[in-house]
Amino acid sequence: MKTEITKRQKELLAIIYGFIRDTGYPPTLEEMKDSLGVASNQSILDLLQKLTSLKLITKQEGMARSIGILPSGYQILNLPALVQTVGMATAGIPMEATQLIGEWQSLPAIEGQNFERMDEVFLVRVSGDSMINAGINNNDAVLVQTRKEFYSGDIVLAEINNQVTIKRFISEDKPPYVYLKPENPAYKNIRFTEEMQMQGKIIGVLKNGQIISVK
Repeated sequence: MKTEITKRQKELLAIIYGFIRDTGYPPTLEEMKDSLGVASNQSILDLLQKLTSLKLITKQEGMARSIGILPSGYQILNLPALVQTVGMATAGIPMEATQLIGEWQSLPAIEGQNFERMDEVFLVRVSGDSMINAGINNNDAVLVQTRKEFYSGDIVLAEINNQVTIKRFISEDKPPYVYLKPENPAYKNIRFTEEMQMQGKIIGVLKNGQIISVK
């Protein structure tokens, strides 16, 4: 069923998209008023409520700059989805994440992937060469999907004592049983401990404007 959207609603949706793409943040109420050329806060609030009810955007009440565009919103605009680069992770020795909040870019289509919410995915810049045999090289950007369940063989973004790394998660019935495995023989396995947390699964690498799946 095709989503019915008015011209004014689509104009505001396009304004939100443009602000996120160009500035890294969704617009404020005042910025939306100025861009749309209206004087009333209520006019904007009514349009936002309608876009939310149509499941084109998400919005957290009481929070500034909390608007996010849902996949159906990108489809209405016929524009590529936007994904945020949130930091840097090492493909080597675990290191502190470098925060890069506010850097956004369009996300190429990924065959076989359908995200219900774009806030499920984010980009992380890679530093190091411990995953080169998996096709993940120094300074690549990897696409991460947040998950609660992981399977042996998944390439993951893991946090170790407030430091982050990218490795392959391995769980097997022989010592060391559960560990993080590099894809470069120059590096050693990292035994999994209770202090470790897996933040997401690496589902692709951004290369030459395309997302290349990883296995």
